[in-house]
Amino acid sequence: MNSSVAEGGTTPRNFATTRWSLIVTSTDAETDKQKARQALSELCRLYWRPIFSFVCRRGHSAEDAQDLTQDFFVMMLEANWLKNADPNRGRFRSLLLKSLQNFLNDAAEKKHAHKRGGDLQFVSWDDWMAEAPSQLTVSAQALESWPAEQLFDLRWAATVVEHALRRLREECEGQGRLRAFEALRPCLGAERQDVSYPTLSHTLGVPEATVKRLVHRFRQRYRSLLRDEVAETVADPAEVDEEIRHLCGVLATDSTTSS
Repeated sequence: MNSSVAEGGTTPRNFATTRWSLIVTSTDAETDKQKARQALSELCRLYWRPIFSFVCRRGHSAEDAQDLTQDFFVMMLEANWLKNADPNRGRFRSLLLKSLQNFLNDAAEKKHAHKRGGDLQFVSWDDWMAEAPSQLTVSAQALESWPAEQLFDLRWAATVVEHALRRLREECEGQGRLRAFEALRPCLGAERQDVSYPTLSHTLGVPEATVKRLVHRFRQRYRSLLRDEVAETVADPAEVDEEIRHLCGVLATDSTTSS
């Protein structure tokens, strides 16, 4: 993997209502059902790639994996899945993986007489691919030899990183700093000793001191955005740091095996 999840700070933060916490808290109430459904739909849209990778790794062709991924999301949105969401499980990633494993076991038995939820299509597969092309590479060794569950977590971690980087890029573009972002992006997950400030200074045409300040600010913002992305998928703020550490470990393992 050519990027990494940076460790978040320990500064206390207000834990606003997130997509997953909204879903979990709405399971016993009727008031926010529509909002919860919208939140679930958004999470499905964001995290389709780990699902697709898992299904492929379980031996399905790309075409069949597309159909099964669509079916799975339709099941979640249409089969009253919210009522089975156990608040005690906490993390959307964990519950999603367990649900997917059960779904594929059932699908193998039923052989899916209808594809993509019968006449219901969750979203155009081409639209998904065009909207969120993957910018981070996964090693060939991971794709070919890692267990499906481990590959699921790797794709999940990559998705978190991509979303955070995309948001940071958009912010920098809005501030007129897109050129600086593109030049400094490789520094966000690099060790400090691996950053060549003189080279970056020459590239951007600014003093080294300015480069160091920009790298520091971008790293801080990147870590904050990573925490925000992870917070959207846990119900308890106490789980954010542990989830980040887990994703860091997954990405580090892929970096080690591919080096």
